[in-house]
Amino acid sequence: MKMYLGTSRVWLLALAALGQTGFAASAARAESIHGTWENPTGDVRVVTQPCGTELCGKVSWASDLAKKDAAAGGTPQLVGTSLLRNYRETKPGHWKGNVFVPDLGDTYYSTIKQLDANRIKISGCILGGLLCKSQIWRKI
Repeated sequence: MKMYLGTSRVWLLALAALGQTGFAASAARAESIHGTWENPTGDVRVVTQPCGTELCGKVSWASDLAKKDAAAGGTPQLVGTSLLRNYRETKPGHWKGNVFVPDLGDTYYSTIKQLDANRIKISGCILGGLLCKSQIWRKI
């Protein structure tokens, strides 16, 4: 698979001041998944951000080779393409959703596991999650 958080700090502080510390802590934890992530080969960067109650991610930069591979798979404009779609947090640091793989031109069931503040493991699966391919992406 060749695969920003604009949250207001004032909003989070207001929630904490209202005694919603549990919710604020959860929102702060979720912040760390938002940002710019680079794939293992360094030829694609994706910006993750909230999309309503879900997590999504779009390509912000891609190498010429990645663009060529995506075009061959039916995605003529790689930059701006939504790769990470409809992810919902299932428990802290774990999400389930769909990943679009441009060079294959298809969308797959996917999970994201946050390994630490600077690494996420993205898995794309077939056959109901029986066969998966994973990559470790790093935050930049």
